Amino acid sequence: MRITMKYQDILYAEKDGIATITINRPEKYNAFRGETVEELIHAFNKAGWDKRIGVIVLTGTGDKAFCTGGDQSSHDYEKSGSGYGGRGMVGLPVEDLQTVIRDIPKPVIARVQGFAIGGGNVLALLCDMTIASESAQFGQVGPKMGSVDPGFGTALLAQTVGEKKAREIWYMCRRYTAAEALEMGLCNKVVPNDKLDAEVDAWCSDLMEKSPTALAIAKRSFNASTEYIRGISSMGMQSVAMYYDTEESKEGVKAFLEKRKPDFRKYTK
Repeated sequence: MRITMKYQDILYAEKDGIATITINRPEKYNAFRGETVEELIHAFNKAGWDKRIGVIVLTGTGDKAFCTGGDQSSHDYEKSGSGYGGRGMVGLPVEDLQTVIRDIPKPVIARVQGFAIGGGNVLALLCDMTIASESAQFGQVGPKMGSVDPGFGTALLAQTVGEKKAREIWYMCRRYTAAEALEMGLCNKVVPNDKLDAEVDAWCSDLMEKSPTALAIAKRSFNASTEYIRGISSMGMQSVAMYYDTEESKEGVKAFLEKRKPDFRKYTK
């Protein structure tokens, strides 16, 4: 395996036509900040349009987390050196990342170990297929944190697991085991922790034997039926941007950082 480019927040490697993109912030449970998202976009574009690459794997460093969404410790726009905040979606070019994962003509596999929570759960959802270890956990935390993904994270989730289940996932902010995620259609395969890499390698090898043009056409065909969500997302993000400026939304991050339960109701009086 050869490292083809160095990044600050991610790792990028290629081997036998397979590109592996790894979020490399284990001390933050692989939560993303502005720089992380920019680097992910660059790496996906690099691999996605390289004719030598047939499959892309997205994963996270370590066993604790695939990705836990926006880094709440960098949520303050004024204190963030990059100018990006960590409020899940707004303030970061996450829409661009979601777009590139869908638009590149290559299958993308999410290799999930540990937590796939919040924005991390959405990233796994957007990948074409998800393979998880038995210890993986999935879920959303938006309303618990004063946040929401009003686009692919909600609408595509409903298309994937059904409307009732998607509403439960977002409204209740519970965590789901890998077995539960498999049952609801949120992932494709669950294997023992020590078999995860071998399983991902096997799926990648199978895909490398398939026609790349046929796979690209199939991917675009699947995406066509949910492409309207992109417009919903663009409109919804404008509403969320205004919501993030409210004291009600800020209460979620304050409570998280202060390790207490949020009191959202006091701001609705």
